Amino acid sequence: MGNRFLPISRADMEARGWDEMDFIFVSGDAYVDHPSFGPAILCRLLEAHGYRVGIIPQPNWRKDEDFLRFGRPRLAFLVSSGNMDSMLNKFTAAKKKRSKDVYSPGGIGGKRPDRAVIVYANRLREIFHDIPIIIGGIEASLRRFAHYDYWTNRVRRSVMMDSQADLLIYGMGERALLEVAAELHQGVPIDAIQDVHGTCYHVPNTDYVYDYIELPSFDVVSRSKKQFAEAFKISYLEQDPIRGRRLVQQNGDWCIVANPPAMPLTEREMDEIYDLPYIRRWHPIYDKHGGVPALAEVKFSLVSHRGCFGGCNFCAIISHQGRIIQHRSHRSLIREAKIISQMPDFKGYIHDVGGPTANFRRTSCDNQLKIGTCRGKPCLSPIPCKNLIADHSDYIKLLRELRALPGVKKVFIRSGVRFDYLLLADDDFLYELCKYHISGQLKIAPEHISDCVTLRMGKSNKSVYRRFVQKFNAMNKRLGKKQYLVPYFMSSHPGSKLTDAIELAEFIHELGYRPQQVQDFIPTPGTLSTCMYYTGIDPLTGEAVWSAKKPEEKHMQRALMQYWLPENRNIVKKALHIAHREDLIGWGSKCLIHPDKHNDSYHVAERKHNPRKSHIYRIKGNK
Repeated sequence: MGNRFLPISRADMEARGWDEMDFIFVSGDAYVDHPSFGPAILCRLLEAHGYRVGIIPQPNWRKDEDFLRFGRPRLAFLVSSGNMDSMLNKFTAAKKKRSKDVYSPGGIGGKRPDRAVIVYANRLREIFHDIPIIIGGIEASLRRFAHYDYWTNRVRRSVMMDSQADLLIYGMGERALLEVAAELHQGVPIDAIQDVHGTCYHVPNTDYVYDYIELPSFDVVSRSKKQFAEAFKISYLEQDPIRGRRLVQQNGDWCIVANPPAMPLTEREMDEIYDLPYIRRWHPIYDKHGGVPALAEVKFSLVSHRGCFGGCNFCAIISHQGRIIQHRSHRSLIREAKIISQMPDFKGYIHDVGGPTANFRRTSCDNQLKIGTCRGKPCLSPIPCKNLIADHSDYIKLLRELRALPGVKKVFIRSGVRFDYLLLADDDFLYELCKYHISGQLKIAPEHISDCVTLRMGKSNKSVYRRFVQKFNAMNKRLGKKQYLVPYFMSSHPGSKLTDAIELAEFIHELGYRPQQVQDFIPTPGTLSTCMYYTGIDPLTGEAVWSAKKPEEKHMQRALMQYWLPENRNIVKKALHIAHREDLIGWGSKCLIHPDKHNDSYHVAERKHNPRKSHIYRIKGNK
């Protein structure tokens, strides 16, 4: 079966001698048969366990034909918006349409509807009526309870309500999906499947549930920001597969029940998933469009692990993959690297070996797999836990094995390095990183440098970043290499006032950075930062948090991070005047922008700094 794509048409199904499918997967992404794409992983896994699976990628939701192509599945429809939330995929932080969709053929947008999970599931319900519908993926996962929706600026009820789904699988989904599939195969009605970890189901009210914690209802959290923050706090603190408890929330006529998260995958289970017979390319139907752009970033990369204990509050990884690291064996990764090295367009470069955070290959401490993660206590930042074990030895060994493979010229690390974690260990990993695994530039994400902002972000402070910069530069000097850091910063995160944005601009100016990309904070469902943005409350501490919400406020913060661009000059000047930081307008070494050209002080200062041009400005002044 490994030499064939999964069926996407009735002709494909009949070619296999099948008269029906067990599962039909409806996806908002184009079909790419690669282990970095969720639909491919889940469908290949079901196939490996004996189920007949077909994929309907990017159906035309305005008509019935695409949804009918395989007929009625024996067990259920599976529905996902794809690798990204459909709203985030389509809109920027300014709520403007994005020009491209890298998960669509040719990168052309418009191939999926807004809120794709809801639209697809409702179309299936209209056509097939009582068919079991299971929703999943990141869009469904992060919207399982009542949630703040940035694009409508209001609280929406659980996605289960609007999609009319029977079951929701949250998190990465492999273990839960196999358990659900087994029960359906044995004839268990879908409304009776209520014991699988990592799933949500619905009942009329709490009389039908046992051993649970109740969240404030949708009606309550939609009216009270304080209650919304309380509901978020409860759900956030219970997101642990070992100590987490069942949660319920009344959403109108439905009571949404979320079982505890699925248990972390074992090394053997991770190996099974990534050893499946992926073809590692997009389906040939997309060749005429030039393929699917998203594949380029991951085609020659290796996923070594899942999960992240970094604790960034703006990131959905905690809510989706969890804080407990799950890793693959070296054997599995080497097998995949050998497969990659035999691909005809492989040039000898493995583009990445990592996960959400590249240098997290083990759990943050030895207790997590026994008693779970600490409730409400971060592992790494702003202050590292005393039980944190900073150990890169296994990762170093893996990288050495990979770069020793025949045909491999270089192994890059591009999926993000936590420099605060790196500083807690010896210099062995930094040495290997600088000597073998970057080529001129290393991308890192300090995100901000103002202490009050990094605290709200769950990131380390400026002093930690400065120490890393010094160590990085010293290591490259020792190695005789000229290599540079490319830092990523975020504007308008909750807690960031105009004064904080100016502090960041001064820092960027001081170090001579010129960020080409600036990320505006986008409040996506399921993150702690989004809760702070909407409610004005840090749900874990109860403290008030200010957020920039007006378009001009956000524009100022973003522009300050690229203060040198001519198109940003006027808005930067306005920001400096509002903050009474006119000292940063001038000709001094610490100034961000120069005075206006039509101002006499400009010409005096310019003649002083550029005497050769004095006659030019004298003429302009006379005019």
